[in-house]
Amino acid sequence: MAFISQALGRIKPSPTLAVSAKAAMLKAEGKDIIGLSAGEPDFDTPDHIKEAAIAAIHGGQTKYTIVDGTVELKQAIVEKFKRDNNLDYELEQITVNAGGKHTLFNALLATIDPGDEVIVPAPYWVSYPDIVQFAGGKPVFVIGEEKNGFKITPESLEAAITDRTKWLILNSPSNPTGAVYTPEELRALAEVLIRYPNVWVMSDDIYEHILYDDTVFATMATVAPEVFDRTLTINGASKVYAMTGWRIGYAGGPKVLIKAIGKLQSQSTSNPCSIAQAAVVAALNGSQEFLKERNVSFKRRRDMVVDMLNQAQGITCQLPKGAFYVYPSCADLLGKTTPQGTKLQSDEDVVTYFLECYNVAAVHGGAFGLSPNLRISYATSDNLLKEACNRIQEACAALT
Repeated sequence: MAFISQALGRIKPSPTLAVSAKAAMLKAEGKDIIGLSAGEPDFDTPDHIKEAAIAAIHGGQTKYTIVDGTVELKQAIVEKFKRDNNLDYELEQITVNAGGKHTLFNALLATIDPGDEVIVPAPYWVSYPDIVQFAGGKPVFVIGEEKNGFKITPESLEAAITDRTKWLILNSPSNPTGAVYTPEELRALAEVLIRYPNVWVMSDDIYEHILYDDTVFATMATVAPEVFDRTLTINGASKVYAMTGWRIGYAGGPKVLIKAIGKLQSQSTSNPCSIAQAAVVAALNGSQEFLKERNVSFKRRRDMVVDMLNQAQGITCQLPKGAFYVYPSCADLLGKTTPQGTKLQSDEDVVTYFLECYNVAAVHGGAFGLSPNLRISYATSDNLLKEACNRIQEACAALT
């Protein structure tokens, strides 16, 4: 009898965390590693949010809360959805979880039966297919081609739908590409979904406020009220408020789904951290002006990184409209040989070469379902980004 469950055998460790761990190990050995693999802002959590957490501690908010979030936080989330997205939810339609990943995990485990299919546009965030498979479902990949800005089309969506399709997962702005669906593009996808009432929509909006070039954010439940009753709109504090370690994600959706998520959470983690919940109340209800300044910094970094990568021999890089990642192609590097005599045959070979020979940590595109590409995070300082891009240019120039 096997000791480890079959369910655990259906998933693999996060590739992005694996790269970060390897980079940290090399750094501990004394190597000058520049990590471009982490998906978290380098900015600190704003002071008014930290002060709210400290006040919560001194005020005794250190006990169990309602399983799926305090009334105060749920009310702040209701107001956020109305203010930012023109979405009307009741408190019973809100769930609060231990991070956005936990929200996704809960929703998929609460709804998927063996053999159910989930449409996952590729490139995708690495956890989507693994969570689907852990739940016993089957991820169905639809390629967002580079020529389409890494976005899927209504035609490719419809071709993937079957009578076993239960969910479509949409992430805009996207990790790993930074692609942003326009309101018109989302509406076109919704026109397909309207014809298939068995398909629910999981809209992962975690990078909602990280946008550039006057790009307008849109979410499925807003642009397509016809599918509002089968859409779970997911968000969280991690990216926009630089609160990755605080672990608060949340979502709005149909009561039947929110109740199911709460039932699962009651027998797993119970409530998210009470102190972190109090801090996110302050984050959502407080001034959002600081986001503009941070986006100015992100845009400056994006522009520099895209420009420098496009100067590297064998790399081409699109200009993303959101999030803090670029997803350059390294197709023209494949088949070339490193100074150490290694022939580069895949994007994984490329990132290994960059890390081991030039001390730059990136993530290979195969981890996100589309090769040959790399994911590079520019959520770090301008100086480190410039040095990393210089190293990548040198690494590419050294190939024969």
